[in-house]
Amino acid sequence: MFNIPLIIEAVGYLGIFLIAFAESGILLGFFLPGDTMLFTAGFLAYKGLFNYWLLIAITFSAAVLGDTVGYTLGRKIGPAIFKKNDSILFHQDHLERARHFYERHGGKTIILARFMPIIRTLAPILAGVGKMNYPRFVIYNIAGGALWTFGLITIGFYLGSVIPNIEYFVLPIVLFILFISVVPTLVTILKNKNYRERVVNQIQNIFRARKKP
Repeated sequence: MFNIPLIIEAVGYLGIFLIAFAESGILLGFFLPGDTMLFTAGFLAYKGLFNYWLLIAITFSAAVLGDTVGYTLGRKIGPAIFKKNDSILFHQDHLERARHFYERHGGKTIILARFMPIIRTLAPILAGVGKMNYPRFVIYNIAGGALWTFGLITIGFYLGSVIPNIEYFVLPIVLFILFISVVPTLVTILKNKNYRERVVNQIQNIFRARKKP
C-alpha cells in the first residue's frame, strides 16, 4: 500500500510544483493525482512539514503557468492534433465543438475543470484550440487556480487540525476526493450518447488489437 503522505513529503516543493504544473496543462500529466497531492500537502503543512503559505504560492504559480502552457499548445498545435486518427481524447468533431463551447461557457469551464481529473488537463488545451479570448482566459485561469490550490490545501490543513490522528484516515479521504472528482466526468460521458458509444468503440478496438497475433 502506498504511503501517500510519505511520497508527497519525499518529492518536496519541487515535486509538488512539477506535478501541479504537468497536470494543469501538459498532456503527459493527465494521470497525475493533483487533488490528492494538494489535500495531502495541506495536511502535511499542518504537521509542520511544509510552510502553508509557501505551499499555496508554489502550487498556485504551477497551476496558472501549466494552464497557460496548455492554452498555448492548444492554440499553436491543437488543430494539427485533431487532424490525426480519431481517439477517445482527440476526435475531429471536438475541434468545432470546442470553439463554440468556449465562446459560450469558456470562463466557468476553466474554473470547474480544475476539480475534475483528466478534464483539468484537457480544458486549457481545448480553450486554445477553440481560440478562447486570451485576456478572458487569463482571468478565469487565475480564479480557477486560486480556488483549486487554496481550497484543497486549506481543507487538508483544517482537517489536520480538527481530526485527531488524521494520518490514519488519509487514504479513505483521498479515495473519497477521487470519487467525487471523477463522478462529474463519468456523468457527462453517460449522458452523451455519441461520446459514450465512441468510448466503448475505442476500448473494443484496443482489446481487438491486443488479441491479434
